[in-house]
Amino acid sequence: MTDAPALDLAAGSVAVTRALVDLESVSGNETAIADAVEAALRAFPHLEVTRDGDAIIARTNAGRAQRAVIAGHLDTVPVNGNLPSRLDEDGTLWGRGTVDMKGGCAIALVLAAELTTPSVDVTWVWYDHEEVEAELNGLGRLARTHPELLAADFAILGEPSNGEVEGGCNGTLRVDVTTRGRRAHSARAWMGENAIHAAAPILARLAAFEPETIRVDGLDYREGMNAVKIAGGVAGNVIPDECTVHVNYRFAPNKSGAEAVERVRELFDGFEVVVADLAEGARPGLDAPLAQGFLTAVGGEARPKYGWTDVARFSALGISAVNYGPGDPGLAHADDERVPVEQIERCERGLRAWLTTRD
Repeated sequence: MTDAPALDLAAGSVAVTRALVDLESVSGNETAIADAVEAALRAFPHLEVTRDGDAIIARTNAGRAQRAVIAGHLDTVPVNGNLPSRLDEDGTLWGRGTVDMKGGCAIALVLAAELTTPSVDVTWVWYDHEEVEAELNGLGRLARTHPELLAADFAILGEPSNGEVEGGCNGTLRVDVTTRGRRAHSARAWMGENAIHAAAPILARLAAFEPETIRVDGLDYREGMNAVKIAGGVAGNVIPDECTVHVNYRFAPNKSGAEAVERVRELFDGFEVVVADLAEGARPGLDAPLAQGFLTAVGGEARPKYGWTDVARFSALGISAVNYGPGDPGLAHADDERVPVEQIERCERGLRAWLTTRD
C-alpha cells in the first residue's frame, strides 16, 4: 500500500470530500486514493471489503430481501492549477473532482461506515478509470470479471446531478462519414476530384437534421446529431482525395445501439459510414419498487440524463439505475470546478433517509 493519508469517515461528507479532492487521482493514478478508501473501510466489521485493481467493493450482509448498488468513480480528468482544494466562506468547495465526482464518493464512504444495518443490503463501489477509454473502466471490468459483486435490484451512481435524480441516460454513437476524391495539382483542379467539396452534402444534411425529444418511461430525452470534427487536405497546392466528418449522435434510450446506427446510415445514405464508438443508453427504470421508494425519500421529481454515464452498465446487467449526486454537471472537468457544500449535505441526507426507512 502507498502512504496515503488516513481518511476520517466520522468527519462528515464535506470534510471527506475535501480530503478526497486533495488526493490527486487523475485516471491511471488512482492507487493512492484506492489505498486510502480500502484502509478506511476495513476498520468497519459490518462491511465485507473486496479489492479488484484500484476498485474497492464493500458489501453489507444484513439479510435484507433486496440489495442496492451505490457506486462512484475515484478518478478525475487532469489537474490544471485547481489543487489543492479551497473552501470559501460562502460554502463553496473548489478543486478538481469536487463535481466529478468526489462529493458522491465521499457521501458513500460516510454512509457505508455509519449505516451498519441499512433498510436494504448495499454494495458500495468506488472504481477506477472512468474518465478514459471504455475498455479500461473499472466498473466495466467488474461487470465482465465479477458480475456477482454487482448483483442488485437497483443501482445509484453518484454522478453530478445538482442534487436531483436523473434517470437513465442517452446513448452515444460516433461515426466517420468519408468522401473520396482524386489528387491533382490545385493549378489544374479539373484533373482531380475534391473530396472536401464532396463533403458539403454531409454538412447540409446535418444542418437540416431536426433532433427529436422522445418520451421514455415518463421522461423526455432530447436527441442530438452533430459534426464534432472534420479532417481532410494534403497540402496547400493539392486537391484533397479524402475528407472525413466525425459525427456524434446522442440517441434516446428507447433505441438500441443497432437502431441508432441504422438511423445514421439512413441519414448518410450514399456515403461511406464507419462506426467509431458506440455506447448503449439506459432507460430510466423508475418503475422499480426500490426506485419509487428512493424518489419518495429524496424528494423532488426525476429528470432525464442527457449525457452518457455508467448507469448504462447497470442497465446492461438488467439493473435499473439512476444518477444522484452533488454538483453541476456543466462544471465537470472545468478549471473552475466547484460545488456548494449544501448540495453535498442534501444528497447525504437524502440517501440516509432512504437507507434508514423501514417499510
